[in-house]
Amino acid sequence: MIISCDDPELSPSQEPDALEAEGCSVSSTYYSESIEQHSTSSELHSPTLRDYQAILKKYWGYDDFRGIQRDIIESIGSGHDTLGLMPTGGGKSITFQVPALAQEGVCVVITPLIALMKDQVMHLKKLGIRAAAIYAGLTHEEILVTLENCVFGGIKILYVSPERLGSDLFKVKLGHMKVSFITVDEAHCISQWGYDFRPSYLKIADIRKIKPEVPVLALTATATPQVVEDIQDKLSLNPKPASFNVFRMSFERKNLAYIVQTSTDKHTDLVELLEHSIGSAIVYVRSRRRAKEIADLLNEYNLNATFYHAGLDSTTKDVRQKDWQADRIRIMVATNAFGMGIDKPDVRMVIHIDCPDSLEAYFQEAGRAGRDGRPSKAILLYNNSDERKLQKRIADNYPDKEYIRKVYDHLAYFYQVGIGSGAGYTFEFDVDKFCRAFKHFPIQVYSALNILTNCGYISYTEETENKARVMFLIGRNDFYKLENLTELENELIIVLLRNYGGLFTDYNYIDESFIAQQIGLTLPQTYFVFQALDKRHILHFIPSKKTPYITYTQRREDGDKLIIPPVVYEERKQQYAERIEQIISYAKNSHICRSRQLLKYFGEEKSTDCGICDVCTNFEPADDEKKSAEECILALLNDRQKHHIRELRQLNLERKPLDKALEHLLYEEIISIDGAYLSME
Repeated sequence: MIISCDDPELSPSQEPDALEAEGCSVSSTYYSESIEQHSTSSELHSPTLRDYQAILKKYWGYDDFRGIQRDIIESIGSGHDTLGLMPTGGGKSITFQVPALAQEGVCVVITPLIALMKDQVMHLKKLGIRAAAIYAGLTHEEILVTLENCVFGGIKILYVSPERLGSDLFKVKLGHMKVSFITVDEAHCISQWGYDFRPSYLKIADIRKIKPEVPVLALTATATPQVVEDIQDKLSLNPKPASFNVFRMSFERKNLAYIVQTSTDKHTDLVELLEHSIGSAIVYVRSRRRAKEIADLLNEYNLNATFYHAGLDSTTKDVRQKDWQADRIRIMVATNAFGMGIDKPDVRMVIHIDCPDSLEAYFQEAGRAGRDGRPSKAILLYNNSDERKLQKRIADNYPDKEYIRKVYDHLAYFYQVGIGSGAGYTFEFDVDKFCRAFKHFPIQVYSALNILTNCGYISYTEETENKARVMFLIGRNDFYKLENLTELENELIIVLLRNYGGLFTDYNYIDESFIAQQIGLTLPQTYFVFQALDKRHILHFIPSKKTPYITYTQRREDGDKLIIPPVVYEERKQQYAERIEQIISYAKNSHICRSRQLLKYFGEEKSTDCGICDVCTNFEPADDEKKSAEECILALLNDRQKHHIRELRQLNLERKPLDKALEHLLYEEIISIDGAYLSME
């Protein structure tokens, strides 16, 4: 028997020490059986191509590998440090899941994508593969049980968020595990030259020191040549030159049409694009507020949409993701928090209504369309105001050094931390309260905190979901004295008593979603039942919440003495500005094939025109088509009233002649535009 977080015999009230002792005793039996099962295959010979193909066929139903999958698998299976560059949809997960099953021990997969962890663990378990994940939000008990199962052979693939790598518990347990190899997903996050640098990824070097004999497999879908070199340097145990086997798969997507559409009214164009298309779609926006606004707009036009961002609770995110994957929802409007690692091959269209701030981000998000190989579109809606907004992001992301020092000092005032003290202390961070107290704007504050984190003065952890907790305030024998309990209150108490132990002596973490499911209510309804019981002092209920944290990683300094080195500020700011210029250049360059522009950016110099992007298919409409379109527009505006630009759709004109006619009439000042309204001059 293996301890599992899903094991109904495991009481959630058991103390960590008891769990650790119990984990050791019950798991050892399985471990000895596991060794015996592998003795005939793993100990007699290293896995062969035939072994890998057999695993692929058994679990995934494919006869053979595609692209560079085989090369990567044979390299890591032979014990070589390996770097694989594969585009979105290239089948990255197969390259570590197959060799993990062919070897003895556990494969540790480091990824920042919690959605990917949950999704892949769920799919692997359905296939009968023992997989688990450790990420922020799990209780100490849940983490301990999972690590113990890894130590005693109960897990083959363990997903870990990079933030967990630094914990003493993880490092101690890792030392006792038999690890087959370490996989670093989204490996570009380790490079300070990359668009998504995450300092927590630098902890991977410490993990390699604990297991120096274990090879590492680094995987990424977006890396420039400079980032490729940096990944190898950061992950290599050996001095330069790096000892990695590097395998590259062309980033070309022959079925994906990259389109930049000039848009004077993005809302109208978005609705039109989705109304005239079929199949699943993703619409990317820049902010959480905008995600809801755009989803509401689409639903007003009877376009089946919902929204997704990091601020939603995990249950809501899971429900919306599953509804979209099952085609109960057609359109997902989302921030960049959505999509990474989500296995949905039939997305027909990805639309960026807001311009991303790098070609890496755009390429990765656009690449979520057409992973099944069928014709699909990635559309960027762009206008002149986007350039101004993009340039403003440079100042927002890299505020003046004096401002960064001011935020650091204000944090100390906020938490009453004196100079020379505070090292190791962690505080909840209420950004709204902080900004009100010191008259800051949240965007610049977040940027300052990230820079201070990169400098090593603090550690800023974005919203971490803390589970709800409950403790009964009355004794077990007092329940029969309770009067006037509603039916729902009574059902909730019964569910708590049946599923959780120790509620009379201490607070226990509970799963609100599970309880809601058991009593047949929604989460908000369940919350109100808990609140009612809390008000009657029957129990104390601490709701779940998302909380950012700030930890002082060293003693507090005087802000004036802070050192913000060029590698953290000037160099990163320059790199960010260059990425902004690259995305602007891409959007405005209507002379070179979009696919060729993207491939060149990622180091593929030799490529051919795709034949399907807006540049390749651009044509000048015939004069009679353009003249006919102009006449239709003028007839619409002939009443000298203002007409919303959406009314042009009623003219049933082809897009190109309509755009050219509109452009000509505006240029000649025959008509004018005021916001989204057209009128005759």
